[in-house]
Amino acid sequence: MVVNAESAYEGGNPQTVRGRALRRLQALKTEASPWRTKWKDIARFEHPYLGRFNVTDRNMAAWDDGDMIDNTPMYASGVLAAGFMGGVTSPARPWFRAGLKDPDLMERQAVKQWCHDTTSLILSIFAASNVYRSLHQTYEELGLFATSATILDPDFDTVIHASPLTIGEYYLSANAKGVVDTMYREFQMTVEQMIGKFGYDKVSDAVRNLYDRGSYDTWVDVVHFIEPRKKRDLKRAHVPRHMAFTSTYIDPADHRPDAVLLEGGRKRFPVLAPRWATVGRDTYGSNNPGMRALGDSKSLQAAHIDKAEAMDYRLHPPLQIPNKLRDNPSARLPGGSFYVDNTQASMGIRSAWEVNVRTDELLADIADQRERVNRAFFVQLFLMAANDDRSGTTATEIAERHEEKLLMIGPVLERLNSELLEPLIDITFDYAAEAGILPPIPSELQGGEELEIEFINVLSQAQKIVATRGNERFIQGVATMAQIEAASGKAPSVLKKVDFLQAADELAAAYGADPRIVVSDDVINKQLADEQRMAQMQQMAAAAQPTAQYAKAAKDVSGVDTDNAQQVLTQLMGYGSPSPQEV
Repeated sequence: MVVNAESAYEGGNPQTVRGRALRRLQALKTEASPWRTKWKDIARFEHPYLGRFNVTDRNMAAWDDGDMIDNTPMYASGVLAAGFMGGVTSPARPWFRAGLKDPDLMERQAVKQWCHDTTSLILSIFAASNVYRSLHQTYEELGLFATSATILDPDFDTVIHASPLTIGEYYLSANAKGVVDTMYREFQMTVEQMIGKFGYDKVSDAVRNLYDRGSYDTWVDVVHFIEPRKKRDLKRAHVPRHMAFTSTYIDPADHRPDAVLLEGGRKRFPVLAPRWATVGRDTYGSNNPGMRALGDSKSLQAAHIDKAEAMDYRLHPPLQIPNKLRDNPSARLPGGSFYVDNTQASMGIRSAWEVNVRTDELLADIADQRERVNRAFFVQLFLMAANDDRSGTTATEIAERHEEKLLMIGPVLERLNSELLEPLIDITFDYAAEAGILPPIPSELQGGEELEIEFINVLSQAQKIVATRGNERFIQGVATMAQIEAASGKAPSVLKKVDFLQAADELAAAYGADPRIVVSDDVINKQLADEQRMAQMQQMAAAAQPTAQYAKAAKDVSGVDTDNAQQVLTQLMGYGSPSPQEV
């Protein structure tokens, strides 16, 4: 049973919260209608278990498989999601490192330790919450529909709770910079869920009556929207009703002027809305594997139907049968027997017409279509990334085998970093700060320093390694030339062409080395200066040693008064300027 009728969404006073919300919801629906057609096709032919395109869609255990006969697209999207999990946000290893944009501060040990502890804390929060489970669905939705949405709410037990949404149940809007900052969704809650979340006094009279009658499991329409708050008091920005973003729930069937189920606030936009790629001013993503593979996915399903029909024709061809066998159907079964006159043997059962279908050609075409679908979803690359944790595959091996694919996926990774991972880390950091569980801030930090996130996951490292290939080849070439110089008896002067300290820094960044184990240039320069001073002192000591020996020998042999031994020895050795008498 559904309480709210579709007519409840129509009209409404534009001056009320409900009226404004329903009008904008309808406008966003109209804007997204062309995309919904495409999303429905993708769900129909590639993954029928994702997507909810009606407010009543829920608990779809009996959902049919649509037109999907061959599960290659579903398998490929699963590989892509698993590959992103293993290669970008693997729960088994650190995949990012928190730092500060000020390099001078990062040289201080207390600051380094605080950044390390903060990174460990955020990773532990992710592991304890449902973040990783929601990320898997995010990647799958991105691969299929090019757009995904996940709501991040603070949680008393786990600091953060992620609510992943599926395509079709939400609508987005972007600001003038193309950044998504608005999300509307319509869904259903049971009467019991509404009372538990919003309270008995906040729900409509119809919902209260259902609750009083014990109709706890009746479904009711709810509209939830998160958008920039239009009017607020900046002096009270810490109060939820005056925060930068509003998070409001309404009952579309409740016509009371001030009917609002819940009005909350967020300091930043609490929705992760990554897109695979965008074109122009489009709000929703496009040009993703699911869209690129849609034509092949349709052809693949049709090819299987053709193959089944061809096999049926070959196994069970249409027959022409003598009339005498009309009443003997068992004779037409495999192993059946019947009797005919010898003179009429030529009139036995035969095919009505010859059907000579080349099933091998159909199978080859199906194999080719499967390969194109797998290629569209980067199956080879993501299988390698997904197996990284189990097989020990390194970022270097991935870079060597799939350099061209990494170059193609590079823009997607950059967008994921800016629209998914960095907001996820920033929001989690804010929730941890509000919960008071951040590590104690060292005295070197005055507050207000901006975090800088460095991604050290497998795919990011592989990207960086591809970028440093030119440096590695250059150094290898220089090393070869140095060997040739040395073999010819010359000093390897070509080595002066390489700044090895800078090259080491570039390699450390590419391979994601912990900055705590990389010695800074300042420390190295100080060490070099100390070594130079020590060498100079040793040279001076070595020069002074024979001088003292000569002075002692002169005193012992001649008995000359050598209170000033240095002066006597200088005269004996002929050092210094000659006297006028000598000239």
